Amino acid sequence: MNAKHSPQDTPRRRRRLRFFAGFRNNFLTGLVVVAPIAVTIWLIWTFVGWIDSWVLPFVPKSYHPDMLIQRYLGDKEWFIAVFGENVTVNIRGLGVVIFLVFTILVGWIAKGILGRQFIAWGERLVDRMPVVRSLYNGIKQIAETVFQQTETKFDKACLVEYPRKGIWAIAFISTNAKGEIDQRIPVDEELVSVFLPTTPNPTSGFLLFVPRHSVIELDMSVEDAAKLVISAGLVYPNKKDTVSDEGGTPLPKPGT
Repeated sequence: MNAKHSPQDTPRRRRRLRFFAGFRNNFLTGLVVVAPIAVTIWLIWTFVGWIDSWVLPFVPKSYHPDMLIQRYLGDKEWFIAVFGENVTVNIRGLGVVIFLVFTILVGWIAKGILGRQFIAWGERLVDRMPVVRSLYNGIKQIAETVFQQTETKFDKACLVEYPRKGIWAIAFISTNAKGEIDQRIPVDEELVSVFLPTTPNPTSGFLLFVPRHSVIELDMSVEDAAKLVISAGLVYPNKKDTVSDEGGTPLPKPGT
């Protein structure tokens, strides 16, 4: 026999549904706020720990943060009351500080005459090692491109037709094609090298050499274009440029 609900049950049930709907919405809103912060903190914490794991083995054990704390604070009454006896306090970041100081010191030395001579001597020594030579030269070229030659960095986002005509993909303009690449490609116009990233990992992708007329430069920044690639098109950076249903004017198409 089916139970009948009284008229008083309907408002009560609606209030209950509204309560659970509000609880769910609050949880999702909080998750949107907390998740990026938590992931960012976790990535920083993990990266700092990774640097420490590489650097701290070169530091004497007696100078590690946990040993220094135990040496100078381990017998203090307030420290024992708060943390207990024979406690190990894990403090991250010392390796990062040592790495930064060491890198700055090496850069300062490398600018001097003796430093340049020492580096040249070391590179001549590396050039005599077949496998090490290729690995070192490749990493050095990448490092110089990323950290020193700012004029060759990705400074413009663009659209290219890939993987076939009529399908457009976001890419980043690198440089003009040079040397044998420019000479071998049978095109009677300027060639541009572009990097076409993949979704959702923009650090991998394809290097393409395309004619200048096939590249459509975008006004959006490289950072905004990267966001669009990483989000698989869900995060559109230039909302003001989109066509509005309420009287907005679309951007003109190329060639119109």
